[in-house]
Amino acid sequence: MKNFFILFLFISLGASAQDYQTKIAVHREAYKQDFVENGHSPLKENDLKDLHFFEPDSLYRVMAKVEVLKHEKVFKMPTVDGSSQEYYRYAKITFVLKGKDIQMTIFKSKVLSSNPKYKDHLFLPFTDESNGKESYGGGRYIDLDLKDMKDGVMEVDFNKAYNPYCAYSDGYRCPVPPAENDLSIAIKAGEKKYTGEKKHKS
Repeated sequence: MKNFFILFLFISLGASAQDYQTKIAVHREAYKQDFVENGHSPLKENDLKDLHFFEPDSLYRVMAKVEVLKHEKVFKMPTVDGSSQEYYRYAKITFVLKGKDIQMTIFKSKVLSSNPKYKDHLFLPFTDESNGKESYGGGRYIDLDLKDMKDGVMEVDFNKAYNPYCAYSDGYRCPVPPAENDLSIAIKAGEKKYTGEKKHKS
């Protein structure tokens, strides 16, 4: 009976891992198609072959404790082109990843907050030790949704980390991840370096 339970547990864990890989694969296909369908995208269909990703790894999917910040003032987050965009610090999140206690800041865009479609959108830009090696040197982003926060906890999945448009082309105002979200570990999850030729926006 004990052996049967162990076998059942092994099969269940295997199926769960497969389900997760399928979920990430579907997410990435939708991500690629958005480039094709979005008229403001820097990439076309024949560029998609130059997009690369780390293998899905559920170790990089964490449950983070969320501390919503109060009375935060809007500040100007610098962008790659030397201008800035207005954000405010929405929350601090804490979690354990690869044995390390990590704290990061989640941001909310002032402009998007005024749009009913994006009023729940949260922004998590970050840099890590993989930047400039396996991943884009300027850091990566994760999109989160306020509705996914339950009882002060939210899932943060680094397998969904993606490159800013500036990784593919010049001419975009990509926010530069603030120093407070510079991680001292390599996040080998999500999108890797783009291997196509960098484009020039006309």
